This record gives sequence, structure tokens and C-alpha cells, in this order.
Amino acid sequence: MEKDLTLHVNGKQHTVRIDPVTPLLYVLRNQLELNGPKYGCGHEVCGACMVLLDGVAMPSCKIPVESMEGRKITTLEGLTRPDGTLHPVQRAFVEEQAAQCGYCLNGMVMAAVALLEANKQPDDAAIRAGMERNLCRCGTQTRIMKAIRRAAKES
Repeated sequence: MEKDLTLHVNGKQHTVRIDPVTPLLYVLRNQLELNGPKYGCGHEVCGACMVLLDGVAMPSCKIPVESMEGRKITTLEGLTRPDGTLHPVQRAFVEEQAAQCGYCLNGMVMAAVALLEANKQPDDAAIRAGMERNLCRCGTQTRIMKAIRRAAKES
């Protein structure tokens, strides 16, 4: 049974009519047309669907949209500043060429943003721990580490 739900996404309120158990990922992509979060594994283990929920990096592929009312949801698109400049983490990923295929990039950036919000100057062990929920098969982990270190310096 569909119902109206109000979501706070990227600083704006959106009302959607949807089955309340629909995963947040589908609402973000199909109704709000936000393509940063990607469908990956569908089991909350790859990180491709990562969003920030009240500042905490969380997979969105299984979270029922009804549990999101009253929460602050930020997607990759919401990190860009109103004047169009990239978030320091996004900029660092570009400058360090930390993406190859780009499929995991959403989750990597969102996890890095959450990590740097919680720990302004993480050491390599903290970076690895903060990023362990994300899978990258392209082998750019060294560049990802460099990008996060670079963003930490800029923050």
C-alpha cells in the first residue's frame, strides 16, 4: 500500500508516494533521479549505494524508505557546494585520479566524507577502517588513500 512520505534529501524536502518498505536506493534513483548511489550487491556489503544518513555513511539498498522520515539524507550530488565547487573529498579524488571504472566511487567518496567528519586527521589505519565497507575491483586503493590524505589536509 503506497503512502506519502516526506524526505529531507540534499538540503531539500521531497514528498514521494511510495510503498513504505521500498528501499531508499530505489526512491533516490527512480523518483528523485539522483544517480550517485548505485545498485551493487543488494546486500549492504559493497558500498556502491552509500549515502550519508545524519552524517553517517550507510548503504541504502535495503533500508526501508519509511524509516527515513525526519532523517537528513545526503547523496553524492548533495556534496557539491551551491556555487558548483566540489567538496574537498570529491576534488581530492579527481586530483589523485582515484577512480578507474567509477562504479565504487560513490561509496568511496561518501565513506571518506563521513570518516573525515568524524576524524579530521586520520592515520592510515583509521582510513583503512573507515573504508573497509567499500569494494573496489579496479585496484585504485593506493590512489584512494592518497586522495583521503589530501582531503584531510584541505579540510
